[in-house]
Amino acid sequence: MTYEIIRLADRPDLMGRAAQWFHEKWGIPLEAYRESMEACLTSESAVPQWYLAVEENRIVGGMGVIENDFHDRRDLTPNVCAVYTEEAKRGQGIAGTLLDAVCKDMKDRGISTLYLLTDHTSFYERYGWKFLCLVQGDGEPEPARMYIHQM
Repeated sequence: MTYEIIRLADRPDLMGRAAQWFHEKWGIPLEAYRESMEACLTSESAVPQWYLAVEENRIVGGMGVIENDFHDRRDLTPNVCAVYTEEAKRGQGIAGTLLDAVCKDMKDRGISTLYLLTDHTSFYERYGWKFLCLVQGDGEPEPARMYIHQM
């Protein structure tokens, strides 16, 4: 199967489905996704932005770019967030393709540095990300890994 990388800004008709999909994956309130996606569609600002991998009209992966992904380092901005690929589609390069598309789009919008908060080790390094430091996630008992990507 093939998939298409879509910027939500180019397909505003997908906003409701996308907000519901991210909500189901991450448990963040649906309204928070709707508000961020609405800002993506109505603002001239580079952030926030949302991206989807769509296969046969079905969302199989996605991620966003927001100011802060729920951590205490407000100076490390903007953040790639909500990175998710459907389990049945993992290992097929979808997340990497999305990451590359996001980095290119952000660079085209004048943003040359992105940050990403994760518990994963070794995955993001494959796509040019570097471990930066540990940061404290909001309400999390343990610090998480902050990565940086400079274009």
